[in-house]
Amino acid sequence: MNMLNVLLAAPAQGGGGSSLPSLLIFGGMFVVMYFFMIRPQTKKAKQQKLFIENLKEGDKIVTIAGIHGKVKKFNDDGTMVLEVAAGTYLTIERSTISMEYTTQLQQRTSGVKA
Repeated sequence: MNMLNVLLAAPAQGGGGSSLPSLLIFGGMFVVMYFFMIRPQTKKAKQQKLFIENLKEGDKIVTIAGIHGKVKKFNDDGTMVLEVAAGTYLTIERSTISMEYTTQLQQRTSGVKA
């Protein structure tokens, strides 16, 4: 018998059937979702926040939009000035920095292979 048929037919049984198997299935689904989806996403968000907080002037970065530049200065309102070419500056939000591309850029310029 197909496993899906067994799972779907279990609650349909009349009488004094236990709801424990259904609870175990839903609990197991939640645990799997937590360890494979929720937990890695929160870990990645913490790493991104820590990366942005540890930036300093002169660091080379890449924005989410793909703009490459060097951090020139940090503003008090959560923005920063990015030098994209000699004498050309952009004011961007700190949250628009891409950690993945920036680390690739730093590895490429330092000669380290990923």
